[in-house]
Amino acid sequence: MTNMGSVDRILRAAIGVALIAFAARVGFPDTGWNWIGWIGVVPIVTAVIGWCPPYALLGINTDPSCRRR
Repeated sequence: MTNMGSVDRILRAAIGVALIAFAARVGFPDTGWNWIGWIGVVPIVTAVIGWCPPYALLGINTDPSCRRR
């Protein structure tokens, strides 16, 4: 079961790719903090599977096909 809509998934994937690009220093300068960009793997994984654990804990659901009436 998913709890993320398509807009949410696209935004997460874009943010994840930008963070990984920062970590790999693609278009970004070496700051010494680039390793932090590897956290971008998390939003990419959640975008791919369509399920966010914090959303589940907080009862948030942005997937319009799964909304309760």
